[in-house]
Amino acid sequence: MSQKTQSFYIIVSLLIFTGMGFLFKYYTGFAHKWFNNYGAAVFYEIFWCLFAFLFFRSPKAIIQIPLWVFIITCILEFLQLWHPPFLEQIRATLVGKLLLGTTFAWWDFPHYAVGCFLGWLWLRQLQGKGYAKKSQS
Repeated sequence: MSQKTQSFYIIVSLLIFTGMGFLFKYYTGFAHKWFNNYGAAVFYEIFWCLFAFLFFRSPKAIIQIPLWVFIITCILEFLQLWHPPFLEQIRATLVGKLLLGTTFAWWDFPHYAVGCFLGWLWLRQLQGKGYAKKSQS
């Protein structure tokens, strides 16, 4: 399968996981607090794994991407304890709120780990789509 086809699968995956993340973030039914706060965090991690995979597709990146996504999102979570005016201005926007978050929560960390693990599994599947023929040659 070509790099172009693999890119197609990555972009389709990004669209699906982005849509699911927004559905979870704005879900109003049963257990909506969990879906809004923690379930959406799983999709947030998978999204960033897929986004990075668009640019870095080596087999080594399959392992490094989820690790870096986890580290960076954990740093962003701790940054939510810091409230300087410039960060508050960014967080006041929808994009800033979605990217940086607004409230620190210890329970985000296990959900970040689950999201990165699932992201790693998904990247492995996508890697097979791009490298399967090369390894058979």
